[in-house]
Amino acid sequence: MSFNNIIRRLAFIGGTLGILGACSLGLGLQKSDAPTAYVDPYIGTGGHGHVFLGANVPYGAVQLGPSNLSTGWDWVSGYHISDSTIIGFAHQHLSGTGIGDLGDIVLLPFTGNIRFDRGVHGNEQSGAYSLFNRNTERARPGYYAVHLDRFQIDVELTATSRIGFHKYSYKQGEAPKILINLDAGIGWEGEKEGQITIENDTIVSGYRYSMGWAKNQKIYFTATFSQPITDFQLADSMAAQKGNSLTAARAYAELVFRDVEEPQEIMVKVALSPVSIDNAKLNMQEELPSWDFAATREAADAAWNEQLQKVEIETNDTTARKIFYTALYHTMVAPSIFNDVNGEYMGSDFKPHKLVTGENYTTFSLWDTYRAAHPLMSIIHRERVPDMINSMLRIYQEQGKLPVWHLAGNETDCMVGNPGIIVVADAYLKGIEGFDKDLAYEAMKVSAMKDDRGLNWHKQYGYVPFDKEEVESVAKGLEFAIADWSLAQVAKLRGEQEDYNYFIKRSDAFQYYFDKDLQFLRGVDTMGNFRPEEFDPFHSAHLANDYTEGNAWQYTWLVPHNVNGFIDLFGGEDKFITKLDSLFVVEGNLGKEASPDISGLIGQYAHGNEPSHHVIYMYPYAGQPWKAAERIRQTLATMYTDQVDGLSGNEDVGQMSAWYILSALGFYQVSPAGGPFIFGSPLFDKVTIALGDGKKLELIAHGNSKENKYIQKIRFNNAPYMKSYIAYEDLMKGGQLEFEMGSTPSVTFGVELANRPKSMR
Repeated sequence: MSFNNIIRRLAFIGGTLGILGACSLGLGLQKSDAPTAYVDPYIGTGGHGHVFLGANVPYGAVQLGPSNLSTGWDWVSGYHISDSTIIGFAHQHLSGTGIGDLGDIVLLPFTGNIRFDRGVHGNEQSGAYSLFNRNTERARPGYYAVHLDRFQIDVELTATSRIGFHKYSYKQGEAPKILINLDAGIGWEGEKEGQITIENDTIVSGYRYSMGWAKNQKIYFTATFSQPITDFQLADSMAAQKGNSLTAARAYAELVFRDVEEPQEIMVKVALSPVSIDNAKLNMQEELPSWDFAATREAADAAWNEQLQKVEIETNDTTARKIFYTALYHTMVAPSIFNDVNGEYMGSDFKPHKLVTGENYTTFSLWDTYRAAHPLMSIIHRERVPDMINSMLRIYQEQGKLPVWHLAGNETDCMVGNPGIIVVADAYLKGIEGFDKDLAYEAMKVSAMKDDRGLNWHKQYGYVPFDKEEVESVAKGLEFAIADWSLAQVAKLRGEQEDYNYFIKRSDAFQYYFDKDLQFLRGVDTMGNFRPEEFDPFHSAHLANDYTEGNAWQYTWLVPHNVNGFIDLFGGEDKFITKLDSLFVVEGNLGKEASPDISGLIGQYAHGNEPSHHVIYMYPYAGQPWKAAERIRQTLATMYTDQVDGLSGNEDVGQMSAWYILSALGFYQVSPAGGPFIFGSPLFDKVTIALGDGKKLELIAHGNSKENKYIQKIRFNNAPYMKSYIAYEDLMKGGQLEFEMGSTPSVTFGVELANRPKSMR
């Protein structure tokens, strides 16, 4: 059911009961059996989780929430649990990234007089911000509330897909005011421009252009107020402007409302558009014409429940239930919708385009999400995947290659490799319909042949030499190889033998980096010589060595597409297992220049960063699935908690949480494009997954417990199932998958060569 249908369904309920207040409504918001009741949005707001906190709907264009006064790496989502300041409520935020951007269109309700900038200037009564007490905060999916201590104002927020809905409750005594701040943003911005027009006494519109991580970001807005504006001031920082419109690098609007003796409430609806102010108004008209805050909040809650209940878990462990549904919630903050209700969107060529059907998306953190987040979507959100792929194909047509890290219609080219190829290939190989297969193949091939970001050297030498690409040469070559393998599988499926031969050969780049004597993947020059400097596999230098956010211990395992071929390099399974066992116990000094992304360490296994996420699941390829079970349960128990620092690294737009979801279900896709799902150790007694089209998959773990973590045997639809993996197409048939669990490793399950996963060639 669409969000618009949900809100229409609830409009009558909200209209009838809205005057009672959100906390006392019988709208299901307090139902303990609803999945949203188990979501704790504060998980990941501490440590380095960098998650978004605020009001949104699944995959919505709007992420409406507080932005703190502080800035820096731990504030790239705008909010950190350590902070007690709020500069206002911005309408777009990133979730879990390592770089900051967005934080656009900031509103701050206030009273009295304030400076329009965010500076403290030595006392609390100056800049545009307020302190708050965390005891007054309330957060759940689709809703956020807080009390601003400085102004004695209660704030409540909710959202639709394209609209942020604010409710401000002022105490009596001073005229209510609202600041619209187009200067504030998140991250490291360059040039910017804001435009504000007071259209009449209830409508303010404008735009914000900025240069940040997204080099050419444009966002348009219109804001409608429930009370008439009685006075206003437009200003460029401290310099007031005449008239009802202002265009400036630092644009602000101070709006004043009628002063009355009793407390009063002012509501604001802010609609966004990537295309135009007129489209923002159309979004407002079509998506939220009413003023019913309670009904909108309930619709947001219903939208989240509709998605979260696709996976129903049965467990007596309430903490695990909270972690699970919070993780599932985090996987649906982005990618975010990037088109208006009329289908128009701003393309990667910075020209307006119009969709024929479906939705357009942005915020593709593909280097992270190709590993687990997109495979998870292919199971529980299969109906959404075609729109995601079509968005990526439009990006290809507009910018000449598939996205690398796409944000607000901009290619940031952040991170290494060609992850867009992997995601498109995964959908292709899984038989997902709804996109042009020929165009997809063209897009993958063209992107794989670009001479940028080190790919030219990969094409020339079969790997990326460090004397041609001074930084991250090994990481680049390994990621290119994974994309090449993914494309080769599509070529094979299509019968494109010549293409298959070419790209499958390129996918073996990892062999060039393998040092047989030291058993590590190392930097190699154009002559095939390893780096002559003294080799320290523990040492890491952020953006200054052969690896991306890692060291040799972590990057040696980045061969998810050809695990069997990788095992052969070690000289057999025994040597491979010995080395893999060592990964989880060795300790060493990473050095003072190490990336902060290297976190969540178990030995040198770094669960806090994505290149390690498949590594535990390599054990079944060598016939020792019980070792995977041990490390999976250890990681689930120690790297994910229900505390504010409950993530071991950046959430990275859903990837960190997607690993938890898949691993808790009992399987993980190692080969990132169309590969089988490798069994690990199911966490819950029973899980029911809605697969779409009325099909369900039941996962039942008999005798499951903390001690009984080892799979003894499996039955699939009442028949013995001997393999330690399962194909995607078999999962999607639905039915019942039963695990018999035990406290000791099985001597038969997944041991025989015929029952182990095998890398596709």
